[in-house]
Amino acid sequence: KLIAYTLMGALLGALGSVLQVTPTMRAILQFLIAIFMIGNALRMLNVHPIFRYFSFEPPASVTRFIRKKAKNKTSLFTPIFLGALTILIPCGITQSMMAGAIATGSPLLGAALMFAFTLGTSPVFFILSYFATKLGSLLEKQLVRVVAVVLLVLGLLSIDTGLNLLGSPYSITKLLQTNTQPKVAEMLPVESQSANVITLNVVNSGYQPNVLQAPADTELTLNLITKNTNSCSRAFLIPELNISELLDQTGTKSVLIPAQPAGKKIAFTCSMGMYTGEIVFN
Repeated sequence: KLIAYTLMGALLGALGSVLQVTPTMRAILQFLIAIFMIGNALRMLNVHPIFRYFSFEPPASVTRFIRKKAKNKTSLFTPIFLGALTILIPCGITQSMMAGAIATGSPLLGAALMFAFTLGTSPVFFILSYFATKLGSLLEKQLVRVVAVVLLVLGLLSIDTGLNLLGSPYSITKLLQTNTQPKVAEMLPVESQSANVITLNVVNSGYQPNVLQAPADTELTLNLITKNTNSCSRAFLIPELNISELLDQTGTKSVLIPAQPAGKKIAFTCSMGMYTGEIVFN
């Protein structure tokens, strides 16, 4: 099962890399994934019968075939075969993680996500099945509720990612940021006074500072500096200006920012919507 789901995660990540052409398309995909996750969570909580449509059932013939094979306890390959076949009958939680693998837009990340999910949930699914058998349906319902709450949180995080990829000034990340006071970026003199230069340090944990102050009504040069940076912060986006740069692990990349009016705020983010910041023009 672990091998089968890891390979499937790689294929789904590869599919996501084809679908995710622009930040807007990535955002739309994140919103669709959020709807799917939240719908699955509400289905598990039995909020309304309409949410049953968020769980896709395999053909009855597939289910009958797997049940038939499961009765064969003499063959050593039976559990191996059944473990691989579980990709044909994914539960709602697994379907949500499959959607998340697509959202990574990377075969490697998709495989890693499904590997970690399968490895991490195996004890949980075992305990869930064991207690459902030994202690009755009451505890099973409680465990299902916990899983549903986790899916709700993941759905909200997907919405947050989508908003960040669109450059929205409103997102959960921005509301929860503890550092609300703008930090002034380093201003560097240049030979030509037609532009100003500000510096943004791109680190593994995001962007420093995460709020830049820049002069209004003048073209701006933004220097992006990396030093042994390996996280997704290297994939730098300014959605509003349609700027997308994949930075080297170590180095400096200069990006031209058109003149903006005073009071304007432009958001920037990584390609996954995890790390964000903004440029404030004064």
